[in-house]
Amino acid sequence: MSMIPTGRDEWDRIKARLRAELGEDVFSSWFARVELASIEADTVHLSVPTRFLKNWLQSRYRDRLLTLFGESFGTVRQIEFSVRSAIRPSAAPRETTAEPVAARPIPFPVNGRAAAPVAVRATEDREADVLAGSPLDARYSFDTFVEGRSNSLAFAAARRVADARPGEPVAFNPLYLHASVGLGKTHLLQAIAHAARAQGRRVLYLTAEHFMYRFVAALMAQSAIAFKEALRGIDLLLIDDMQFLQGRQVQQEFCHTLNSLIDGARQVVVAADRPPADLETLDERVRSRLAGGLLVEVGAPDVDLRRRIVAHRVACAKKADPRLEVSAAVIDWVAENVVSSGRDLDGAVNRLVAHNQLTGQQIALEMAEVALRDLLRAREPRKVKIEDIQRVVSKHFNVTKADLLSARRTRTVVRPRQIAMYLAKALTPRSLPEIGRRFGNRDHTTVLHAVRKIEEMASADRGFADEIEMLKRLLDG
Repeated sequence: MSMIPTGRDEWDRIKARLRAELGEDVFSSWFARVELASIEADTVHLSVPTRFLKNWLQSRYRDRLLTLFGESFGTVRQIEFSVRSAIRPSAAPRETTAEPVAARPIPFPVNGRAAAPVAVRATEDREADVLAGSPLDARYSFDTFVEGRSNSLAFAAARRVADARPGEPVAFNPLYLHASVGLGKTHLLQAIAHAARAQGRRVLYLTAEHFMYRFVAALMAQSAIAFKEALRGIDLLLIDDMQFLQGRQVQQEFCHTLNSLIDGARQVVVAADRPPADLETLDERVRSRLAGGLLVEVGAPDVDLRRRIVAHRVACAKKADPRLEVSAAVIDWVAENVVSSGRDLDGAVNRLVAHNQLTGQQIALEMAEVALRDLLRAREPRKVKIEDIQRVVSKHFNVTKADLLSARRTRTVVRPRQIAMYLAKALTPRSLPEIGRRFGNRDHTTVLHAVRKIEEMASADRGFADEIEMLKRLLDG
């Protein structure tokens, strides 16, 4: 196999793009240990350390990687993944009877600890790697969180968890925070992690995707027992984006871990984009256990909270650039017009500051209207959830949600189910496989058939098309 001269440089650029697109956490989980083995004719060969990672990348990221390589090397038509242990010759055997040390499953440093002899530190390193957790953002602290009516209960509960001393009784367990995207769930979880670690507590913060990867990687490396023991020995477990936890075995292990920690009076905090009852891809036992704790919804910020968020972000920007000037009128205008989430407010301030620094233009209302026009357009459509669609369709056709998710094939159930699937595809960004899972674990081809069937009926029957439009208006209203 021959490597073309610019292959390594292009691979570095592709990785940089993936990091920007996916974020540091996802990139570190799935791409940090991917290596470019060779580029031969029209095929790119990538090597990975585990079979699980190979299968994951093939199923989730092959098309994206193929697009990126195709942009860099016009002749690339195929990507092949190989497991490094299967393609690299092993080192010459050493004359020893000692058992080989198991491969470390987690690619994270051990908190700066000095290296120790391998035979002594194998178990300790596995535990330290587990406890390293997902990366924390230093900006996400309680001091930088802006409290208001919509998030005051969540903030108070988070502070209570963070301020608890080791050995104190757990007030509520688990604490479950749920909200739409960009309303501060991750900020609160990471603030808890920072504050609790400062008190010397053993804290683990993980995204659900990271938990999945680490557990399966531990299985592949035959170190699952050490992984479980380290996980259950912590004082505080924080899991973010619970809605992404998938896989029967992973969910079962998470449930065992959850039970072990709660029964041992160890605190668990979970965040998701909806309450446990609506996480239909989760095992029933996990949902039941999560629902048994304190559930707190983080609401959308009102105009007063949005104004204080914008003012706080502007004050932070002024610390970096004392010459920055943003009038109260601009702050009020942003707070009144960017209403979707706190994250969009952050983006609005960042964009205004960037325009000011790059063009020298004063931050005024006219400049804000131009710089933020796409954010204002983005706030107009209401975000429709699959749960909303199922509720509206069930009520309209006088069937139950359980009917929509069931295997029943009667006409009174099949047609509403197909309409609900069609609306889910038309009004949400969910993929066909995910829609299928949310409708009783159906195959994506079933969803595709439903979508095409409803489209055909709507084009042939004006009355039926009007009924579909009426349902859309109910959901958009």
